[in-house]
Amino acid sequence: MKGQLVRSLRVALCALALGLAAGAAQARDPIDHFFQPFLGDLKAELAEAQAAGKKGVMIMYHFEGCPACEWMKANILSREDVQAFYRARFQLLAIDTLGALPITDFTGREWTEKAFARSIPIVGTPTFVFYGLDGEPLARHVGKVADPAEFMLLGEFVASGAHRRQSFAEYKSRNQRQTRKGI
Repeated sequence: MKGQLVRSLRVALCALALGLAAGAAQARDPIDHFFQPFLGDLKAELAEAQAAGKKGVMIMYHFEGCPACEWMKANILSREDVQAFYRARFQLLAIDTLGALPITDFTGREWTEKAFARSIPIVGTPTFVFYGLDGEPLARHVGKVADPAEFMLLGEFVASGAHRRQSFAEYKSRNQRQTRKGI
């Protein structure tokens, strides 16, 4: 009887430990852990990125209820490894393509989120636009990506400067070939 009680207690402790470990591996809310708080001033965000030694600013243009945006948030942007990777390289912001909040662009001009997104122009969501420390666009990706590895490859494509020499499709193809060859 005592041995059975000890075994039951061990099983319960193991189950509790596994449950805690699984809880620690859960996804983290991208609003709190991927994106930085945005107060509406893109010029100030550039200065903050530069002061932090980042490569630039990455903006996700989205809207509430966008299925591909929600998929990206749930499956890619919620991952701790993706969050750490991008936060180390970019100032990360989200702009609602239908939003009415006032923002100031990289040149100091005032807009609503919606008007600014139309001026870019954003024609599909999500759209990820990477801006250099001078506020100029470096690269753009429209739509969701296949998986976290591809999204991190997109970030590395921009952070490494490869966007100046080739398209993301070429960069991705070359990296996949090198990975298959073990290079």
